[in-house]
Amino acid sequence: MKKIVLLDGKTLGGLDFSRLEEFGKVEYYETTSQEEVVSRIKDANIILTNKVVLNEENLSQAKNLELICETATGFNNIDIKYAKKNKVAVTNVAGYSTNAVAQHTFATVLNLYDKLAYYDEFVKSGKYAASELFTDLTKPFYELEGKTWGIVGFGAIGKKVAKIAEAFGSNIVYYSTSGKNNNLEYKRVEFEELLKTCDIISIHAPLTEKTNGLMNYEAISNMKKNSILVNMGRGPIVVEADLARAIEEELIAGAALDVFEVEPMKKDNPLLTIKNKENLVLTPHIAWASVEARERLFKEVIENIKAFYKGENRGRVEL
Repeated sequence: MKKIVLLDGKTLGGLDFSRLEEFGKVEYYETTSQEEVVSRIKDANIILTNKVVLNEENLSQAKNLELICETATGFNNIDIKYAKKNKVAVTNVAGYSTNAVAQHTFATVLNLYDKLAYYDEFVKSGKYAASELFTDLTKPFYELEGKTWGIVGFGAIGKKVAKIAEAFGSNIVYYSTSGKNNNLEYKRVEFEELLKTCDIISIHAPLTEKTNGLMNYEAISNMKKNSILVNMGRGPIVVEADLARAIEEELIAGAALDVFEVEPMKKDNPLLTIKNKENLVLTPHIAWASVEARERLFKEVIENIKAFYKGENRGRVEL
């Protein structure tokens, strides 16, 4: 009988983890600190982790380990070189959150574009009931029709966003962070053109040497004054102090972030103290986490485990 250890189940929400019992005995932990990792994995055959770091120091104590299942797409929290050297398989899951992230992108964009926070408060506060007019035009809002939507990172999520934005009547351009992506359906532009011509820029790129700090003060300063910036990729792609400064100086119309340089964000994050809070939408790294997406993710994890014990190469992370 195999021993399966789930180190940070709370990050996956209320899923039916009993499905793991078909493989053996399950030890479930809502969260695991780095100090607790060794004692929890030392007898494990299978480890499931989302964000808990598995490195040579703690993995070397897991003498029975056969398989590590990353319950996400990114696997930078796992020492892949050590695992390969010691014949421990590593799997991950890709593509499960495409629909959820694309949907959340539009939820935040429409919130900013339609000034929903202001108008929702206007009605709920009683101001509308006390008004002499049937409407309120204090905060102008705009249509997506005819706007230029620029996408940074044109993978599955970027392409999904492009299709939806196109349905709204937006014109789509994209910037290839690798310089290798050539999509014949949409116009590829250089970074400078993206900044200067787009009304909306949404980021769906991985964190690399080229994207780290890509959206700094200089870059944001080159955006149109009525444009908005959306980051659904990785937090460090946007320099948060620079973004806070740019919003304070009204260099752009607004921004929406679901990812941050440090997660959870620090209490002294400058984005929390800006004056123009209505121009900012912040969500706690939830774009990936619709109920359906988490169900797809866990189903794929189960299938990866089944495949491993059948000798199949499914969902495997290779160097």
